[in-house]
Amino acid sequence: MDWRIEFYKTESGKIPVKDFVDSLPEPAQAKFIFILDLLERYGIEVREPYVKTLKGYAKLKEIRIKASGNIYRIFYFSAKERTFVLLHGFIKKGDKTPKNEIEIAEKRLKDYIARYF
Repeated sequence: MDWRIEFYKTESGKIPVKDFVDSLPEPAQAKFIFILDLLERYGIEVREPYVKTLKGYAKLKEIRIKASGNIYRIFYFSAKERTFVLLHGFIKKGDKTPKNEIEIAEKRLKDYIARYF
């Protein structure tokens, strides 16, 4: 049985990760689609270099994309019924993931759980 991919949607109807992915150069979009396909087929079995659990944040995982000289990250979590929810995407500029990017993903995760669980 395959896994589902769901994009987090704000209460106003915006889909931040879709907007982020649409803004990426084509090589990065292609890698994103490839990794989504892996997640749909193999679920939680997908590992590095494609995805990684965020250290110190058991629920948050990240899709890892390197393309066009940039590093892109998309945070997601595993929800009920074999579903991954994509929460937040950003361009990674340094070695450490900026705290504010993690905070955005955590806020959206809490909002999603409050509205759908």
